Amino acid sequence: MNDTPPQSALREWRAHMGHPPRAAALIGAAVILTVMAPFETDRTMRAAPRLAYWVILVATTYSTGFFANMFATLLAGPDAPVWKKAALGATLTSLGVFAVVYVLNGLAFDFWASGAIAVEGFINVAVIASIISVIFHMIDAGTGPAPDSPALSTDHARPALLDRVPLDKRGTLVSISVEDHYVRVRTTKGEEMLLLRLGDALREVPQDAGLHVHRSHWIATDQVTAAVRKGDGALLSMTHGPDIPVSRANVAKLKEAGLLPRS
Repeated sequence: MNDTPPQSALREWRAHMGHPPRAAALIGAAVILTVMAPFETDRTMRAAPRLAYWVILVATTYSTGFFANMFATLLAGPDAPVWKKAALGATLTSLGVFAVVYVLNGLAFDFWASGAIAVEGFINVAVIASIISVIFHMIDAGTGPAPDSPALSTDHARPALLDRVPLDKRGTLVSISVEDHYVRVRTTKGEEMLLLRLGDALREVPQDAGLHVHRSHWIATDQVTAAVRKGDGALLSMTHGPDIPVSRANVAKLKEAGLLPRS
């Protein structure tokens, strides 16, 4: 499956938004805003329409920021300095979020800001977007493999696949496994389910970083702690997560990698 950049971004957004804790947090934020009723929304809307308004606003502005910062990273390039990515992300997020808020308020309240009010609204949005974008890109730049773990980065390029994984789970890559239409990406800091085909995931991992040992499994060779024969195949114990099966056709790969004796 060869995705265009927009298709890839949309697929990543669906997986990102479908993450249960994240979805719950966004809904929770919308409920809190409904109860607090800032900007006097309690005077202009009943409870049900007000909840719908805040759910739509929270979801659309969050999604706008997600796409804006993703696009900013693409425009700047992976090796660009943090300040450049943050500046682009803040600019795109400010423009996108202001447009969303402007249109939503116009449709919901028939309020189409102009003049000084519109400028003031944009400045408020830009300040918040800038702070969030700077924090996001600083955290992203400072995230890497755990220092006390054997790291792929010492011998291999950092897998681009890790850019799809939440920041707090971007440790050293351990394994990739297929589950239905998803792949489970396991690192030394946790695991994440991505709506992705295994073949597409492996294109974002350096070829010399590991082995495709089963039609449903890929492993990082420096994360294998033990390898034993099991029937016609083999079984690998990893630094993190369950054991990984090796199909008979791939046992030779383990021998060539020195994980099993050649006898």
